[in-house]
Amino acid sequence: MSRYQRSTELFQRAQKSLAGGVSSNVRALAQPPLYFRSGSGAHVVDADENVYLDYTLSQGPLFLGHSPPSVLDAVERALRNGQLYGAQHELEIELAESFRRIVPCAELARFCNSGSEAVHAAIRVARAHTGRDKILKFEGHYHGWYDETLVSSAPSLAQAGPREAPTPVLASGGQLASAIDNVIVLPWNDADLMRATLQRHGHELAAVIMEPVMCNNSCIPPQPLYLETVRELCAQHGIVLIFDEVITGFRLALGGAQSYFGVTPDLATFGKAMANGFPIACLAGRRELLALIACLEVNHSGTYNSNVMVTAAAHATICKLERLDYQRIHKLGEKLINGLRKLAAKYGLPVLIQGFGPVFHLAFTVRDSFLEYRDSLESDSLRNSRFVRAMLDRGIRLLSRGLWYLSAAHTEADIQLTLETVEDIWSEQSWSYPTKKPSTLDLSERLDESISRKV
Repeated sequence: MSRYQRSTELFQRAQKSLAGGVSSNVRALAQPPLYFRSGSGAHVVDADENVYLDYTLSQGPLFLGHSPPSVLDAVERALRNGQLYGAQHELEIELAESFRRIVPCAELARFCNSGSEAVHAAIRVARAHTGRDKILKFEGHYHGWYDETLVSSAPSLAQAGPREAPTPVLASGGQLASAIDNVIVLPWNDADLMRATLQRHGHELAAVIMEPVMCNNSCIPPQPLYLETVRELCAQHGIVLIFDEVITGFRLALGGAQSYFGVTPDLATFGKAMANGFPIACLAGRRELLALIACLEVNHSGTYNSNVMVTAAAHATICKLERLDYQRIHKLGEKLINGLRKLAAKYGLPVLIQGFGPVFHLAFTVRDSFLEYRDSLESDSLRNSRFVRAMLDRGIRLLSRGLWYLSAAHTEADIQLTLETVEDIWSEQSWSYPTKKPSTLDLSERLDESISRKV
């Protein structure tokens, strides 16, 4: 543990004053719990002066890499004139104009502080517009930690119930039992089941909300024509379609997943990459819907909404992204994905990689693909934990849940180093499967317990 001695000492100190020693439950899962001192480009430095090539990017926001000078300079200039006015300033107009120019659904926008807030506002608008109460969400999709959205985000198979009629599962102590009263849950990527459900419940639904790519669990892409089908069904039943683009927005493409796939929702939420690490989020959508906020029929408030610091960061980030070569990042990520697949084949490891160049997921599984959340339970989480720790010990930082993020700061040399490090690990005898690959049943049973602890 000498490599992480200072981080260990800081964690022990933190536990005396911070609940669990951390400020987010997700961070409590990291082993060892590291403390960091600095970040630049694609690298971070921890409290023990260990340097890491970073594929976590702080759960995705740092699409330009750590500490991009153009963003930091813009924030510094703006802050010299003030931080918070309790009123308007010109930068928020310019930022909203950027959304209108870039994002297909964004006829109007409102800014807030987190993705959870933006989702909450989107659902409130949808209910006010339709006069209906219920929402439909999908197993494995995460839409923030508020009560009625933190439902079936990562249930075990035992909790989830029958596939065709999943049991809504609360994910936290302290959630009201009534939080699920107005929530219908379905497996994702099943157009026929979606159609049948809306035939029965469409008149009750205010909104259908989804990640257009299921990034929070295994980075599962939509099946061909699935998004188009859901878009059509929502229009038929007068249901507001909400895309949660907190991860995919400005990462998958400049205009988000809706631009990448050519399917326009009624409302969309954004965060993470839009300000490269500064805490801001956005609700964007059709003028008819956002007009409910504009005329004050729907309340949307916040002391820190559109404060100078985060608005300057978002505006500078998006200006930079408008000049970014997205194709380069996609190709760089695809090179890494293909290299990882070749190494897995070389050493006989059952590895599945799904996603896109800027964001993808690696799982140890015998499955050829994951099409929905329940498929992802058939993976070897213990082996993945070993892999993440082995990479960390060699100076490459990964997320424990198998998601990899690339930034504009990553280089060809970074990809080569990563593949060499992976080969160094997977070539060890301890990584081989000596007799047979594990069965999907074995893997599913092993993962149930760990999945049920996720928040």
